[in-house]
Amino acid sequence: MISRRNIRVKVMQTLYSMESGALPPDTARGQESLSIKLEQTSRLFHYLLYLISEVARYAETDALKRASKHLPSQEDLNVNIKVSGNTLLWQYYEDPAFQKEVKEGHFESRLDPAIVRRLYLTLTATSEYTDYITEPSRDRNGERAMLAFILNSIILPDERVDEHLTEQFMVWDDDAEMMQTMIVNFLNRPAAWNLGEVISEEKRQFGENLLRTTIEKKEHCLEVIGSKLKNWDPDRIAVLDMVLMRMGLCELLYFETIPAKVTINEYIDLAKDYSTPQSGQFVNGILDGIHKEMETEGRLRKVEYRK
Repeated sequence: MISRRNIRVKVMQTLYSMESGALPPDTARGQESLSIKLEQTSRLFHYLLYLISEVARYAETDALKRASKHLPSQEDLNVNIKVSGNTLLWQYYEDPAFQKEVKEGHFESRLDPAIVRRLYLTLTATSEYTDYITEPSRDRNGERAMLAFILNSIILPDERVDEHLTEQFMVWDDDAEMMQTMIVNFLNRPAAWNLGEVISEEKRQFGENLLRTTIEKKEHCLEVIGSKLKNWDPDRIAVLDMVLMRMGLCELLYFETIPAKVTINEYIDLAKDYSTPQSGQFVNGILDGIHKEMETEGRLRKVEYRK
């Protein structure tokens, strides 16, 4: 399932848009923007599964086209279509929740058939594919391995696919690595997944609460953070760094189920990945300083603070 880190990234992006003026500083508009990002992530997951299935199912299209030639060769008449009948593929392809996503997301019209054909031809040229189709039985591990191979070795390394996904999904750059992990996990244990709820209600609530709290407690957070800036001019601090520190402080104060150490480490990593080279150390210094001071003074009682 989608990770809390990815939820934090989407909250961070929403808050940054509000701070930079690209989005009105309004809680309702912020929640709407966050909801769109989460829906895009869920749809992207289903779209990648759809792309895997279309590459595999193209074997039947290829067989039909080659058999329909004016003078088909023996090879044309004997195209192996084992991959198109991959049992794990059809297990999720026929799932009503998946089909609902395919229809509502207009996947068929969004996917260029030329991309599918090129990926299929790349697949059929690999030794892994040859080994797969020459094995007469359908072993579950083999079925799973083939779909994972199509994703990891055929689809994701393709530059034109990367361009296509960037055009189709605004969240692709941020979600690509997570999507790869999620789909491999899904292929390993498809029965444990609900394709109608890729993002759990608990994760949605976490994102909405984090966004709302960071907006509503902005003045208080700026006051607490400002007391730790010493010789720093708050107006000269990177906007993204300030957003991350506000989010981190809100988690420290108001989210009682998340350990302080986890919160601080998460925002250090986000600062390193999304802000300046020095941001990780800077965010760490401020959040860790606030945490230690409040803990020493006995003021870090999250449940009481939340009330």
